Amino acid sequence: MSLLTPNPQNSSPEHRLLMPASVLKRLHVVAYAVPPDATAGPESAASADISALTDRLPSESMVIRDEIDQTALFEEIVGASAPLRAVLSHVTKVAPTDSTVLITGETGTGKELLARAIHTRSPRAARAFVAVNCAAIPSSLIASELFGHERGAFTGALQRRQGRFELADRGTLFLDEVAELPAQAQIMLLRVLQEREFERVGGSAPVRVNVRVIAATNRDLHATVAAGTFRPDLFYRLNVFPLHVPALRDRRPDVPLLVEYFTHRYATRAGKQIRRVTTETSQLLQSYDWPGNIRELQNVIERAVIVCDSDTLAIDPRWLSGRSRGTAPSASLSPGTLATHERDAIEAALTQSRGRVAGPFGAASQLGVPASTLESKIKALQIDKRRFKAGTGS
Repeated sequence: MSLLTPNPQNSSPEHRLLMPASVLKRLHVVAYAVPPDATAGPESAASADISALTDRLPSESMVIRDEIDQTALFEEIVGASAPLRAVLSHVTKVAPTDSTVLITGETGTGKELLARAIHTRSPRAARAFVAVNCAAIPSSLIASELFGHERGAFTGALQRRQGRFELADRGTLFLDEVAELPAQAQIMLLRVLQEREFERVGGSAPVRVNVRVIAATNRDLHATVAAGTFRPDLFYRLNVFPLHVPALRDRRPDVPLLVEYFTHRYATRAGKQIRRVTTETSQLLQSYDWPGNIRELQNVIERAVIVCDSDTLAIDPRWLSGRSRGTAPSASLSPGTLATHERDAIEAALTQSRGRVAGPFGAASQLGVPASTLESKIKALQIDKRRFKAGTGS
């Protein structure tokens, strides 16, 4: 619509609207006077009703908006288990701040989903969310990728290029696999976190940015700091608000919900109607330890949907081969199974993990059991974890 004019040929309140493609539409306006006495007549009652509705609108719209925000925030984070609810509670608390967040957890647990949820609920939501996988970029190019470069900074640098920090200005930068950053990039990242400025590769002028940093890793940063491969000052700068994402085996009640969610997603894409899961499949999915976590479950369900020819989903047990990859199932530490050897198995795992129980490189991960279960077994067998911290096991 490009024009709204009164019709001078008509005394009644009529307007002509010139629409695109020179289409002319006529608009006739009808109005009724409101009696001065607001307490008389049906018009007054209508006016009162409108006023009441107007007063209620702000509060009701706030409730609806909150519900929409909650749905949008955790749209792809499926589950209702206590460990997951605890993590999501921390997400809602840290999201409105500008604090740096360090997300830890095993591969495939959904660390980037949590980072996106934090960004979505933050005041920076209207700005960019820029994700960088630090392990996927060659060490010789990581500085240029993060901080940009000037023309002629190196062979092939034909023009100035903005880095990810500049692209994320006033938004959020997600550094996945941050433990893989080389030493020089760690120094540059530390400066950005401290000074809010950096220099492009080959440049001399400082570039100021306003970026919230969320980092993630599946490695034990305490161990990498102790090994001298990760700067302790950078670790403390990143570890302002730590968030640990539980492994799927530690939130088993969420497995049926995730199965239903992924089945619906992939069945919809494939144009299939899948209404149920076989009892054997349900038991298998619940008992499996999921070393690849949610990503492995997602892949298994997608594969099952592709080969499904009926309305019932079934899983081939041979697809779940992760349990045998050098680890023992949870049942291996049950009474009677390894009664004479469980101390040796636990001590061997503690030796390899240098006394650490939890985490992706901890003894519990090697043995394929929850950390809490292993802690209880260590206590029952009166094993001193401290004597393994030097890695000698003696």
